[in-house]
Amino acid sequence: MAWGKLIGARFFNKAYEKDNGKLPRSQQTARDFVGHGTHTLSTAGGNFVPGASIFGIGNGTIKGGSPRSRIATYKVCWSLTDPDSCYGADVLAAIEQAINDGVDLISVSISGSISANSKEIFEDPVSIGAFHALARNILLVASAGNDGPTPGSVVNVAPWVFTVAASTLDRDFSSTITIGNQTVRGASLFVNLPPNQSFTVVTSTDGKFANATNRDARFCRPRTLDPAKVKGKIVACIREGKIKSVSEGQEALSAGAKGMILENQAKISGRTLLSEPHVLSTVARIEQKRETTKHASTTAKSGTKIRLSQAIVLYGRKPAPVMASYSSRGPNKVQPSILKPDVTAPGVNILAAYSLVASASNLITDTRRGFPYNVMQGTSMACPHVAGTAGLIKTLHPNWSPAAIKSAIMTTATTRDNTKKPISDAFDKTVANPFAYGSGHIQPNSAIDPGLVYDLTIIDYLNFLCASGYNQQLISSLNFNMTFKCSGSHSINDLNYPSITLPNLGLNVVNVTRTVTNVGPPSTYFVKAQLPGYKIIVVPNSLNFKKIGEKKRFEVVVQATSVTRRRKYQFGELIWTNGKHIVRSPITVRRK
Repeated sequence: MAWGKLIGARFFNKAYEKDNGKLPRSQQTARDFVGHGTHTLSTAGGNFVPGASIFGIGNGTIKGGSPRSRIATYKVCWSLTDPDSCYGADVLAAIEQAINDGVDLISVSISGSISANSKEIFEDPVSIGAFHALARNILLVASAGNDGPTPGSVVNVAPWVFTVAASTLDRDFSSTITIGNQTVRGASLFVNLPPNQSFTVVTSTDGKFANATNRDARFCRPRTLDPAKVKGKIVACIREGKIKSVSEGQEALSAGAKGMILENQAKISGRTLLSEPHVLSTVARIEQKRETTKHASTTAKSGTKIRLSQAIVLYGRKPAPVMASYSSRGPNKVQPSILKPDVTAPGVNILAAYSLVASASNLITDTRRGFPYNVMQGTSMACPHVAGTAGLIKTLHPNWSPAAIKSAIMTTATTRDNTKKPISDAFDKTVANPFAYGSGHIQPNSAIDPGLVYDLTIIDYLNFLCASGYNQQLISSLNFNMTFKCSGSHSINDLNYPSITLPNLGLNVVNVTRTVTNVGPPSTYFVKAQLPGYKIIVVPNSLNFKKIGEKKRFEVVVQATSVTRRRKYQFGELIWTNGKHIVRSPITVRRK
């Protein structure tokens, strides 16, 4: 199969069973019944596997981020229909077990209620578990969440967690919709219809039962479509889910439809087109304006004749990456002085291994089984891309700390797409910002040789907690097996993080301190810094390193100017370069 060498599998369900009763004996197992765990596991550490495809397309060699890894898997989620339905106590128990098992890295593709409901880092099981992992020199990578583009929706926000957003890659699974003499390209995994045969479109609201509401019918909710109106036709439905929207197709199929056009809601899904394993021929597309031009309309109105092409794979798509509309955004509501997410990675239309016992669409009514690979969406899919990259760095640099590995990936990330323009946001086609992508899109080849890193120890994080106002009792509750007391004066702004965030800057000058460690050959680095609307100076403006491991301290001086806008975030960057290495940190500032 597509995953690396499996050396262990455990399951944790005590918290789930306490609320939901005993699981059937057949489910008392680490086996994956929904496919989510298998998919993310193989994305992180899958071997090279030729001939991977879904529904006969996408045929090629796939691999995980860190091929030939030795994998340990820990099952903590028990719903057969919702992969985010996980209990915090089970998650924390699994993290603790992984630490005791001696893993090198932990990938947590969980971003649902357990983190979203946590108002403090001491209430969040992922945060607590990640801190315990840090104490054992283990980096924990986690998903940023799928509640974008809402501002402040990012989860897993503790500074010691490596938080990953989702963006596209330069490959699409695609089909075309031909209406008259006009063709619209959409997203599709399969179309099982004659390519030259036209079918009549019926909108879901026109094809509904008389007693069904228009709202329910728009989303093709269960028992809304009248077979007498839709049988043999193509039903046009509106996408309801952000990252999973397959139930609409089940309703269309049950009513006898031949196929479905699934249209994004502009204000929710934006322009992120998802290729999903629907139960019938389906093409997803961007919401169209409901008007007819003097040419053929691109809107699938009832009575329109259309043709759907077979699904194909398109490579070299531009622009890419583009931020996924659903990817959760900053600012960080729990720790505003820490930029989250940290980075972005591929999380749209990801082909990876899949559980043979799960249905293709993950619908219980879907009888299709036995698929070794599948396409899935979400920051859950982006997270293991970063975990795999971290695994490669750990292999090459086994003595690097979790913070050094994290810094290497963050400071080498790019904010440009493959057209050399700034990364855009699929939600509204505007230029994306650090609240969407953090430091940028990961570049694994650059991350293995970053030049400089921003390193941190557990003491640095504890001093940060002291500076954040947490009391001694709370800090001690992290149970890090060491004696520690808050002492001296520490500034939140001086945590040696690879990004700089000042959420409440006044009119006074603010000095931010950072320290970089040389991990490359002897060299001199020069600085460039820019922050529109602010005066920014770096002291000193050059750093000369004579050996590996040498550390240099610098200060960033930030001051608002007369043109600085209040209560509005401004984004800039700080770059150290020696001509070969580019060590970039985003700067995020808001004047109060």
